[in-house]
Amino acid sequence: MVAGVSTACLYPKPLKESLYDLAVNGVECTEIFINTHSELKKSFAESTAHLLKRFDVKCVSVHPFTSEMETMMLFSEYERRADDMLEYYRNYFDFMNTVGAEVFVFHGGKAGRNMEFYCERYNRLWRLGKEYGVKVALENVSRCQSSSPSFIRDVYSMLGSEFAFVLDTKQAVRAGENPFSFIDSAGKSLIHVHISDSGEFGDCLPVGRGRFKFRDFLKKLSKSSPDCNIILELYRSSFGAISELISSYNALEKMVEPYGRRVKT
Repeated sequence: MVAGVSTACLYPKPLKESLYDLAVNGVECTEIFINTHSELKKSFAESTAHLLKRFDVKCVSVHPFTSEMETMMLFSEYERRADDMLEYYRNYFDFMNTVGAEVFVFHGGKAGRNMEFYCERYNRLWRLGKEYGVKVALENVSRCQSSSPSFIRDVYSMLGSEFAFVLDTKQAVRAGENPFSFIDSAGKSLIHVHISDSGEFGDCLPVGRGRFKFRDFLKKLSKSSPDCNIILELYRSSFGAISELISSYNALEKMVEPYGRRVKT
């Protein structure tokens, strides 16, 4: 396992400024949240890759700004929309190849589609990502069809090795689900985690501000997904100064360290 921080934590600060702030504060691993189309341009991707190399930071994953469009564009009956969206997502995969990221975070569709249709559309994107060496990983999102462990289990059962999963602990809590249950449902398909603390003061808290059982969670996760990325993902309203974010990252890194690899070898 390896611990990291999402640039989304510092939104709406511009992407490269967020990345710089994380890097100079000692964050060695990151997820990049693409905020708009212009950030997918080749020149922007190359300058971002240069920034990562300058500070020896590894980008393991990319989160798209178009997540809210996925229901309409990929999971409607209008076939041409799906074709167009798949073509657009090549921009993300090109960006990922430039910055060295391997995991693409995918929200998928909202409730209402049968399993065969859902899996067929997801599989098309999975196979496109594979052409670029990218793993398209479905995330559990409380407002989407992916919100329950049972749904994740069914998709994994149907798609097998052509499925990857992102577990978001705050989204599980928000959906009234136990984050630990997703580990059992996803098995080895779980390759990436968005983590935060949770408790009576909210479902997206800095590490140590809630009651989430981090050590028990990581111990269980290490048995089925020892190479999983553990990415701290907080809302900007969840913390004050960046020092609080870095403190959470440092605490998370210490808990993750006994269970696996570091970013650099």
